This record gives sequence, structure tokens and C-alpha cells, in this order.
Amino acid sequence: MRGWIHDFDWLLLGCVTVLASMGLVTLASINTIFFFRQVLWFVLAFFVIIGCSRIRWQWLFTQSWFRYGFYWVSVGLLLVPYALGHTIRGTKSWIILGPLQFEPSELAKVALIVVLAGFFSRRYVAAWQSKNIALSFVYMLIPAGLIAMQPDIGSALVLGGIWLGFLLMNGIHKRRFLIGLALAVVLLFVLWMGALRPYQKDRITGFIFPDIDPLGVNYNLIQSKIAIGSAGFFGKGFGGGTQTQLGFLPEAHTDFLFASFIEEWGLLGGTVLVLTYVVLLFRIATTGLRLHRNDEKFVVLGIGLFFLIHFFVNIGSNIGIVPIIGIGLPFVSYGGSNLLTAALLIGIIERIKLVSQT
Repeated sequence: MRGWIHDFDWLLLGCVTVLASMGLVTLASINTIFFFRQVLWFVLAFFVIIGCSRIRWQWLFTQSWFRYGFYWVSVGLLLVPYALGHTIRGTKSWIILGPLQFEPSELAKVALIVVLAGFFSRRYVAAWQSKNIALSFVYMLIPAGLIAMQPDIGSALVLGGIWLGFLLMNGIHKRRFLIGLALAVVLLFVLWMGALRPYQKDRITGFIFPDIDPLGVNYNLIQSKIAIGSAGFFGKGFGGGTQTQLGFLPEAHTDFLFASFIEEWGLLGGTVLVLTYVVLLFRIATTGLRLHRNDEKFVVLGIGLFFLIHFFVNIGSNIGIVPIIGIGLPFVSYGGSNLLTAALLIGIIERIKLVSQT
């Protein structure tokens, strides 16, 4: 027990706690019901992190049956909402069991990281071969396609980003990477023609033309910019955000919680939040690069990709440099599925790091 306490990465847990605290403070300002629910989720997430770091399960990563079994189970769960799921905010991507709601696309992200880590660790030298690029693309395409048809384009694009990140981590030849990028572009075109709904196309159009339709397509982004731009250095204080408190800022507890946080805590608070995320990402990257086993290294770096993509897309969509695709900010935005998924990933890193030090 003493050795576990000594070797546990407390900096990683500290970053998670700081980020979650920022989210909880903002939720307490927005809606106390959301706040108390998120507190319960965070307590559970804390035990997930500690539990994952204590249980000796890391050997499963060396077992092909586990990696691919986990992957296909996650794919199977993506089919459940089509039969039993409920439509929430225009997407049929949730499994509802009584008072509990679960989004299987979050589990699919974890499964893709695990399967790609195993795939590329065994093909490390031949990762540049076209057949391996194509096969890894299929592993990504199956869950991404099912998620896109729900339609949850944001989560589907996250899977695509994770796949492209794995190609880059493997030192893929420039020409082969361009092939992979071309496949991604083709996939986006297919999504545009067949899976995207009118309101999702409008979001992309609004991103390209930010001045059109301020009361329609670009309403969310404009309100987010007003909230951020009016905050000043110290913000308007707890409960003082006009755009948030008066209901002008939509989805202030999820997709636009970053803008809500900035409005109340200003540039100073936003800088602390961003720097905390930078420390988290840097810690994950250095942990992964120090590992000797390729499979463990790719798992940790793949988890880093997960957080980097969510961080960049969420904050980018709040300030207008990325289209709004409905991606929350891990540990900060409201939601049980994404919080527990993020906690599971941190727990995986903690366990791998602890084992590597013994």
C-alpha cells in the first residue's frame, strides 16, 4: 500500500480534480440539480480511477482476445440504441436504464484506442504499408459509421481523429499519411451527402460564414463569443454571467460550459483552466514516451489523443475556430458517461505507470 501511494501519479489526479472543480463551480452557478448530480458522478469517477490503478488487469492488453472482444462488444452496444434507444437532442445515441443514461459511443472511443494500440504495436515496423493503413481504417470506420448514423457526428469525428493520430505516432510516410487523409476526406463527403442532417450542415455553413443568420445558424457561437468577450480579466463573478444566467447561452452546462466559465471567472480563470489541461496533456505524453512496451506506450499516447482532440474541439468551437459538433470538455462539462469514460482512461494510465515502475 505504501509503495502504491508513493508511485501513484498524484499530479495527474490533481489536474483531474482541479478541472472537475472548475466544472462543478460553474454548474452550481447554472443549475443546482446539475451540480449535485455531477458531484455524485465525480465521486464515482474518483473510485473508478483508484480502482483501475489497484486492480491487476493490465495483462489483458497483451491478449488479442480481450482487445478484439472489447472492441466488438462496444460495436454491439452501438446497435442497441437503434432498437431500444431514446432520442435526446436530435440523436438516438443513448441507452436508458431507469434513471441512468449511458452513451455507448464513449465506450467505443476507449475500445478503438485499445485495439489500435495492439494493432500498431504488433505492426510497428510495417505501419507504413497500405494494407495496414486500410485495415486500421476499417477498425475506425465500423464504430464511426454506426455513430454517424445516430447521428452523432462529433463522436464519429473524434474516432477519425484518434485514427489519424495513431498514423502520425507510428511515423508513417508522408505519402501514406496523405492516403489516410484522403480516406478521411472521402468519409466526410459521404457523411455530408448521406448522414448529416440539415441543422448539422447549417453548423458547418455557419462556421464558414460566421456573419450570416445571427438569430439562427450562428446564434450559439455569437452568444458564446459575447459571454467570453464581455468577461474581462476577472470575470463577472459567481452567478453574475448575464448570457448564462439569463438563458441566452445555449447548452451552457455541456458544450458551452467553457464560455460560461470564462464569463464568470474571466481571462484569469480561463488561463488557469487551459494551463491545467496543458499540464494534464504533457504529463500523459511524457508518461507514454517513457514506457518501453509498445502496446502500453500506444495505449497511453492514444488516451492523450482522446483528451487533446476533445480539448481542442470544445474550446475551438466556443471561440469560433472549429465548427460546433457537440463535443464536451472532459472532467469539466456536465455528463456521467463522458466523465466516467475520462476517469477510466486516467485509471488505465495510472495502472500502466505503476506496473512499469515495479
